[in-house]
Amino acid sequence: MASNPPARCCTVGIKHEGTPTGKAVKIGEKYDGYLATPPEEKAHKGVGILFLPDVIGIWQNSQLTADQFAANGYLTLIVDTFNGDAISLNRPADFDFAGWLQKGTGGNNPHTADAVDPIVLAGIKALKEDYGIEKIGAVGYCFGAKYVARHYKNGIQVGYFAHPSFVDEDELSSITGPLSIAAAETDAIFPTEKRHKSEEILKNTGHPYQITLFSGVEHGFAVRGDPNNKLSKFAKEQAFLQAVTWFDNFLL
Repeated sequence: MASNPPARCCTVGIKHEGTPTGKAVKIGEKYDGYLATPPEEKAHKGVGILFLPDVIGIWQNSQLTADQFAANGYLTLIVDTFNGDAISLNRPADFDFAGWLQKGTGGNNPHTADAVDPIVLAGIKALKEDYGIEKIGAVGYCFGAKYVARHYKNGIQVGYFAHPSFVDEDELSSITGPLSIAAAETDAIFPTEKRHKSEEILKNTGHPYQITLFSGVEHGFAVRGDPNNKLSKFAKEQAFLQAVTWFDNFLL
């Protein structure tokens, strides 16, 4: 794999302060979503971002991040890739993560590729048909990174990962457009050897790529980092700017 499967570190972090300004929406009348709309005077017409979240799903931090993308001109749609079964923040150490991935809470709502892929496809379809988006960028935080890689073939043109998990080497090698990655210095899910392997794979794709390593932070920093910690706050803000700059250069 180009990154390891999710683990408890994927649920640990800090809830950020702020008031989300987007709205709850339905995606294909079946799945939940969150839509952040840019100010009319700043909007990049026909350009939007598909936001594939970490395992906490649609929550305060992901909503605020989507709002930030919208403030930079990108209509942004978060899709509930967990179909109502996201994980709450800071689960106990004995939480059965592998069981949740395979079967979901209650045993009948799995979060495997077979279950998640249709939700991602519904999000892509909604951006195109409901919101008039012709050029799609995608961001994937942790769990979401895998599905950015998997769905270039279905309409994603430019991608961005932050501290990716669960990405297979063949998924990474199959991307058909530019990809940027923000990585943490301390990350058991995307450690040094996986990062270097990903670099080799991306080089061989022939598409523009970027891997930025942030010191002093851990897995999850780009969405769940501590805003009261100077290094963490800097890394989170810079990782976001990395994504916006990437889209400004390769999606517009």
